[in-house]
Amino acid sequence: MNETIYQLRGITKSYGNGFALRLDELDIRRGEILALVGPSGAGKSTLLRLLNFLESPNSGSIRFMGAEVRPGGAMPLELRRRVTTVFQRPVLLNRSVAANVRYGLDLRGRGEGDRVKSALETVGLADLSHQRARTLSGGEAQRVALARALVLEPDVLLLDEPTANLDPYNVGLIEGIARQLNQEHGATLVLVTHNVFQAKRLAHRVGLMLEGRLVELAEAEAFFESPADPRTAAFVRGEMVY
Repeated sequence: MNETIYQLRGITKSYGNGFALRLDELDIRRGEILALVGPSGAGKSTLLRLLNFLESPNSGSIRFMGAEVRPGGAMPLELRRRVTTVFQRPVLLNRSVAANVRYGLDLRGRGEGDRVKSALETVGLADLSHQRARTLSGGEAQRVALARALVLEPDVLLLDEPTANLDPYNVGLIEGIARQLNQEHGATLVLVTHNVFQAKRLAHRVGLMLEGRLVELAEAEAFFESPADPRTAAFVRGEMVY
């Protein structure tokens, strides 16, 4: 798991007068689950937007699968399509569950029904395929969003607080699906979460972000058992860190 899929160097991202992100360097390994933890406003979601190429950095460079994007540049479409994001609050179309899952395939001209069925089975929603997506519970809606990502078979899945405010049953389901995608399909997962227990359960490596900077990045066991930075130790203990 030492091959890198992303290499970020000298990254800054600002909105207005303030910096949302200042990242000297970050390598993300192909096939790993990387969890990013930290308080709100620490820059975690900004980093995800850069990793999904929704925005470009103000300075620095991002290399992804051999291509590079710099300020004002754009990643080629065929590579952008290798990355999929599941957000905390999924936006579902006012269509059936199956139509929502099929949407990304339709955009690519690949309306493959068997893959839609398989994705719905994976997330436990095959019986609801004809139901209107907007009538689902929060946990079911999040699983539809996850199926919509799975059906595209991405190389990278970005998860932005995917289980926030969900019941333990749905949290367990979604974590299990994420783990399966990583283990069985080799997908690289980058998970933003406030839940340090979730990071401990899922991640191979964990990074703490504070005030737009990556304070510490370590293998999960070292991060939780012997953190190098006192701010990481305080965060792991559940103390508020600013």
